Amino acid sequence: MTFQFESISDFFAMGGYGFYVWLAYGISFLAIAILIWYSKVEPKKTLSQVKKTLQRETKLKAK
Repeated sequence: MTFQFESISDFFAMGGYGFYVWLAYGISFLAIAILIWYSKVEPKKTLSQVKKTLQRETKLKAK
């Protein structure tokens, strides 16, 4: 079995480009994590705003 890298430190160094490679992975992971979080939070906020609007409209019609 042959490997591309001699050692684990060579793997992380990525031939001198490790900083950029791992930075790209980190930014991508962070962006995906924020997107998942936002996708879970935003519908709850929207539903809450709709409920408040309906309550206000109901109060105004009752007057």
